[in-house]
Amino acid sequence: MPSIGSSLIFRWPDLEKNYRLFTMDNTTHQVSNTDLEARSPKWLGIGAQLISIILHPLFIPTYIFLFLMQVVPFEFAGITSWQLTLRLFSCFWYTAFFPAIAIFLLWRLQFIQSILLKTQKERIVPFIIVMFFYWWMYYLSRNFIDQPIVLRFFYMGIFLSTVVGLILNNYFKISLHGMGAGGGVAALVLFSWYYALPMWPYISIAIMLAGLIATARIIISDHTNREIYIGIIMGMLCQVLSYIFLA
Repeated sequence: MPSIGSSLIFRWPDLEKNYRLFTMDNTTHQVSNTDLEARSPKWLGIGAQLISIILHPLFIPTYIFLFLMQVVPFEFAGITSWQLTLRLFSCFWYTAFFPAIAIFLLWRLQFIQSILLKTQKERIVPFIIVMFFYWWMYYLSRNFIDQPIVLRFFYMGIFLSTVVGLILNNYFKISLHGMGAGGGVAALVLFSWYYALPMWPYISIAIMLAGLIATARIIISDHTNREIYIGIIMGMLCQVLSYIFLA
């Protein structure tokens, strides 16, 4: 009959192999999603890239403005169609075009290494730039009495999200796409509550789009799942807080 010691020695290679497999499995779950991108089909990666571009967080304010133009046109009754078009373009210039140009210039002047802002350090100055433009949009919305009041708390919400994002960026690389998606969904829910209108079809579509954004970022970005989920939660929370204090 073999002794306990000889049994352990005999089984040691199997124990060591199982331990290595266990360690590798845990490490795989702790790393980012870069390996998932490499294993995904090429067409899936291209689709995820398109979703990430079309539903980029810088475009969310413009989409929200377009949504309000279609769903609550009575809120713009005091201005002409041409003035409304100018307001829409102003929203795009200040919340998307100028921040994007500023980030592009930072990249061309080599203040940042990648226009995709892959590191936490590279995100600091772009966060501050976007924060300034979002605050400016909130400030302007306070003086416009001929546009929806919900834009006031929405702009404050996206401003708060940049502040929160800048703070959390010191600890981990929070997902900006997640913050934009979460903020967009929360904004539609709050619009429905404020106007007492049945916007659930639109909200359902927004939730599905948020899911697409999160899935796309899991596939092609170097974010962890936790960073994406926290981004969505923080985007929602900032909109709710701004609604409580400003609506």
